[in-house]
Amino acid sequence: MRIVLAILMTLHAVAHLVSFIEAWRLIPQGFPYKTTVLSGHVDLGDVGIRAVGVVWLVVAGGFLLAAIGAFAASTWWVPTALGVAVSSLLLTSTELPDARGGVAINLAIVVAVVAARQVGWV
Repeated sequence: MRIVLAILMTLHAVAHLVSFIEAWRLIPQGFPYKTTVLSGHVDLGDVGIRAVGVVWLVVAGGFLLAAIGAFAASTWWVPTALGVAVSSLLLTSTELPDARGGVAINLAIVVAVVAARQVGWV
């Protein structure tokens, strides 16, 4: 279970990197670029969306750190994974409805980690 969660967190980290890349316009021309959050209700401008992009990057790093800890069977990976997943849940909530898949993955990570811990799998 620990390895499956580590793989899931690694893949989710890659998804977070995509949001960072979009916010910093590091993708080829033709991809959509927006400066808004909360379904277009709040316009953060170029600087604001780049700041949010940095948050996406930090959360991606948190997922990678938790995944490395899970692969290594470290004692700290469970609280790290839970903290990062909750942070990611809050972040992805600002991008609804587009990020509903991310919300579902974050919830799945939280439920799986808590359940696995309860039954002694992690």
